Amino acid sequence: MPPKVLLLGWGYPPNITGGLDTAIAGLYEELAPRDDIEVELVLPAEFAPEDRPGIHGVPTGEGGIFTRVARLASAFSKRASDADIVHTNDWFGYEPGSRASTAHDVEWITTFHSLSVDRNVTPPEREVRIEQRIANRADELIAVSEFTRGRIQEEFDADARVIYNGFTSVEPTGRDLKAELEIDDKMLFFVGRHTDQKGLSYLLYGFSKLQRKDATLVIGGSGHLTDQLKRFTELLGIEDRVRFVGFVPQEELGDYYASADLFVSPSLSEPFGITIVESLSVGTRVVASRSGATEILPDDCVIEVQPDSASIADGIERALAMTTPIEYEERTWAQVADEHVALYRELAGR
Repeated sequence: MPPKVLLLGWGYPPNITGGLDTAIAGLYEELAPRDDIEVELVLPAEFAPEDRPGIHGVPTGEGGIFTRVARLASAFSKRASDADIVHTNDWFGYEPGSRASTAHDVEWITTFHSLSVDRNVTPPEREVRIEQRIANRADELIAVSEFTRGRIQEEFDADARVIYNGFTSVEPTGRDLKAELEIDDKMLFFVGRHTDQKGLSYLLYGFSKLQRKDATLVIGGSGHLTDQLKRFTELLGIEDRVRFVGFVPQEELGDYYASADLFVSPSLSEPFGITIVESLSVGTRVVASRSGATEILPDDCVIEVQPDSASIADGIERALAMTTPIEYEERTWAQVADEHVALYRELAGR
């Protein structure tokens, strides 16, 4: 009998398109049709796709995140009664995974896509304590990169095995965003949450230091720092060369990446970096600080920089001067699924 795995997620594209949600969907879509594994996925009903066999939406109702996770945990634990393995993700998987492993004879795996210290300048103590409990109690930990594995060891004195994410791709429709935005010089592009983690203040300061002035920086996304970042561009005197375009729908991302001459990811901490591989999928070179993706990509398609304005400025200058084609080996979600199935079978047999 193939091992039966109960997987826990939070969102599912296109309902939610964050890195964790994209990764879980990529894995599930590869696992579901296989005959050497049985897999079901549990999600909050409000973010789950409709009418998908094997995907179970759980109404989590009103209230704060911890209240909603508790409701999710109860349903997850009940459904785990006939599973061999439960596979949760990040800190919100603690209560569901803990309940299921206590109530049933199952192995518990947790994947860390990022840590609270990656996402926050001052991490919430409750999240950090929960992550430590996961590290102490889960049977196996997975990290999405060596970078994340090292962080887990450093923060929680626990070891994890690395299974890199697959490479997601985007499809341009042929729209010329550079023309639509009336940019007649080089177009630099960033998309993501406007938070401290993403290093946007370093990017803006670095952009102001460029020797060449024939570039416009297009910033997609939003967040609690958006207004502050707009004021910063005014203080730097670069507001006429920076465009804040707000939320970019998934169906438009391919055209933004393809229209750009360069994608810049200045994150202070980027455990994997899905935007990096999305940009590369349409042939747009990347300047990025250290990430999980850069661990498995050639140096000439990702110019690695420090989260520092001078380093970012230098990286942008070097990347814009490069003319060689981008070549790299794609990591498929089928490969990711193969590595997970090998782990599931190992755990089910021990």
